Amino acid sequence: MAEVKTTRENRIKKSTADKVTDVIIYVGIGLVGLATLLPFLYVIAGSFATEKELTERAFFIIPREFSLNAYNYITQTGDIFKGLRNSIYLTVVGTIINMFFTTTFAYPLSKVYMKGRNVLLNMVIVTMLFSGGMIPSFLWIQSLGLYNSYWALILPGAISPFNMIIVKNFFQELPAELDEAARIDGCTDIGIFAKIVIPLSKPVIASISLFYAVGYWNDYFNAMIYLSDSRKETVQIVLRRIVLLAGGINADAFDYESNGVPPDKAVKMAATVVATLPILVVYPFVQKYFTKGVMVGAVKG
Repeated sequence: MAEVKTTRENRIKKSTADKVTDVIIYVGIGLVGLATLLPFLYVIAGSFATEKELTERAFFIIPREFSLNAYNYITQTGDIFKGLRNSIYLTVVGTIINMFFTTTFAYPLSKVYMKGRNVLLNMVIVTMLFSGGMIPSFLWIQSLGLYNSYWALILPGAISPFNMIIVKNFFQELPAELDEAARIDGCTDIGIFAKIVIPLSKPVIASISLFYAVGYWNDYFNAMIYLSDSRKETVQIVLRRIVLLAGGINADAFDYESNGVPPDKAVKMAATVVATLPILVVYPFVQKYFTKGVMVGAVKG
């Protein structure tokens, strides 16, 4: 009881100005959160709404009449499931490959005693400022025989310079005593990396993996350029085609009930939900690592 009383007595009492400041901060953060959340809630609600309601109401969170017409239209051909399967495969494989190369490249660069370290770092930084351009990249991919394969989407960006530098800075902040103790026990560099560095780097690994995964999932332009086989299309390409077809149909069909065509706007909203929801599900699993991993790797080093 004495310890509890001491703790309560030692609490810093906030002045009225501090309390007002806290209220202003919380209100501001709440407004920003609402401004971020409300548009997405409207998109979800609109994807279940009828054409009439979307025309009459500028904004709503709960539709008056629920309709699955937009989702039925999206799923009726089965292409959306093929696109989801391809995107999941590309995201998982690509993220694993990216993290393998990123961590194995960042680890030696995090050692200040490595010869040629500064030269390699400068070479990495140069790639952040300059690129070959779209046409040379396309010709390069074609000459390597990677065209119309997922490797064309994975290998050119196997290492993101920005993400690699964040991981490198995180590795640099790990205690050097751990390396010394492991070497005394006879552990090799690979053993130290696999048994000590990687287990201690879960925050940054989870954060950077999320960056890579979101990039692959949302990738539309590269998939459109390098994939010509419709069987390999990602979900973004499939949804684009569905939205364009729905828009073309609705140009001559103004009444869903009589023409059997879902509203163009609802199809676009349903496509947005289908494209966003799967990757959004991943966030809760890495949320506890996200802030810590990014901030430690970005601020220090």
